[in-house]
Amino acid sequence: MAVTDEAIEKIKGMIVAGALRPGDRLPKESELAADLGLSRNSLREAVRALSLIRILDVRQGDGTYVTSLDPQLLLEALSFVVDFHRDDTVLEFLAVRRILEPAATAMAALRISEQQLDALGAQLDMLGAEPSVEELVACDLEFHKGIVQSSGNSVLCSLLDGLSGPTTRARIWRGLTQEDAVSRTLHEHRAILAALRDRDAEAARSWATVHIASVEQWLRSSL
Repeated sequence: MAVTDEAIEKIKGMIVAGALRPGDRLPKESELAADLGLSRNSLREAVRALSLIRILDVRQGDGTYVTSLDPQLLLEALSFVVDFHRDDTVLEFLAVRRILEPAATAMAALRISEQQLDALGAQLDMLGAEPSVEELVACDLEFHKGIVQSSGNSVLCSLLDGLSGPTTRARIWRGLTQEDAVSRTLHEHRAILAALRDRDAEAARSWATVHIASVEQWLRSSL
């Protein structure tokens, strides 16, 4: 194991063990290096690496702190990686969405409030029967984000938020090239919303699966 990797593992071990908690300030560099049996240089590199992935927060002139370790903060690193995806990996992103998003939709069916349901319905009503593809895709992103946020699981919400971006271009292209894509999407959105209003978790799961799988199936046949 490289020296820097060893240093990262040791700091991570302190956080996992509870020796360092969210918001805690790290001991002075010389003290921490001595306690962990590391050189100050390798410790410095480890701190730099952990700050890049938002585990540590280096405050100039103040010290280094453990961040809040909030899932949304930590999973920002995922969106950074996702930005470098290639077109041939879009199917893989869709496959992961098809696994995770129906589960989140089923969870939302048991937790979503009437106010949130009304807001989702208003989004769909505002679109009308013949929206442009760009309007539909923008609504699609917000519609699913609203549902996933209602699942009550911040980690799941952050993961799916990071995964939605790479599939946006595929959704737009489908809307432009597949004859009934717009009407099918509107129908599936209404079906998902109806299942949520009925508090029917399995129906919500099924419709979410159908909805995402239809984009995946179209893309697979187009490639």
